[in-house]
Amino acid sequence: MNDTIQKQNSSNRNVQSTINAPQKRNILLITTGGTIASMATGNGLAPGISSTSLMEFVPEIQDFCNFQTMDLMNLDSTNVGPDQWRQIVDSVEERYSDFDGFVITHGTDTLSYTAAALSYMIQNSTKPIILTGSQKSIYLRDTDARRNLIDAFLYAADPDSSGVKIVFNSKVIRGTRARKIRTQSYNAFDSIDYPDVARVMGDHVTHYIVDSVHGSPVFSYSMNHPVFVLKLTPGIGADVIRILGNEYKILIIEGFGTGGLPNLETGDRISISSAVSDFTDKGGLVVMTTQVPHEGSKLATYAVGSSLTRNPGIIEGGNMTLESIVCKMLWILGKTRDRDEVKKLFLKPVDYDRL
Repeated sequence: MNDTIQKQNSSNRNVQSTINAPQKRNILLITTGGTIASMATGNGLAPGISSTSLMEFVPEIQDFCNFQTMDLMNLDSTNVGPDQWRQIVDSVEERYSDFDGFVITHGTDTLSYTAAALSYMIQNSTKPIILTGSQKSIYLRDTDARRNLIDAFLYAADPDSSGVKIVFNSKVIRGTRARKIRTQSYNAFDSIDYPDVARVMGDHVTHYIVDSVHGSPVFSYSMNHPVFVLKLTPGIGADVIRILGNEYKILIIEGFGTGGLPNLETGDRISISSAVSDFTDKGGLVVMTTQVPHEGSKLATYAVGSSLTRNPGIIEGGNMTLESIVCKMLWILGKTRDRDEVKKLFLKPVDYDRL
């Protein structure tokens, strides 16, 4: 790329930047792999494109901002979890005072989990921390990668942008409200039960919601994982609760519809509902949510759910996304294992995760 200089940062990672232009905002690109940076191999697509190579596909970005690039990791997002989230947070915190915004490229499969995790791990950020990716590699002629990357930089360079967001298919989605809803189409992500916060149209950002953020960011790193997500299916036996109880103290149960647990007991077989009561009586904690994508749970609607609202070991997920439920619980468990304190922190809204 023209007019570039090479730097070496304090972590000994290579960094490339455009020569500074004072009127432009300074954005750091952090790459983690994913389809956007993938190349064909004998075993299918695998990440392999460097951050500097990515930027060579979008030279127009240097027209509206200064940038530096950083190769943090090169993973299929199937392999991204709490350890990698901590690396991303560390990279942002270490350079937070040096940049006006951050763009993180990431695989789409777990992008909404990473966005939710970062929403808890980096709170009160006055600077935008933007995640994006693509359904097709940037190397391909027919790809969404170039548009998504340009849009992410446009939003990150906008002075009204802040906090953790996903930019994809011209939509800007709050990190706690995003979900991948399509596996191949370019419109892969939706904001669940919450409006898009902005749109990127051409070279212009239209903000629908502008957050009022003041003060300093709060960074967290502890993410613990004694959590299991159980999806109910018709006829599932109660033994699964007992088995899981041997390993886990926190269960997230995706129930049917507005929520509830099967309470029909036949012969000497106890119901799922009774097994969950035994689990909570022994100190376990259950988050009840729904398999239905929109409008959330409401346990009190039917008898199979109403009795659960009186159990102090059960929390209702409401209209939180599963991604936010999981990541918030991991974040909370990094702070405390006291059941009452866990419940208190879970029910306290963070970045509009609970409405």
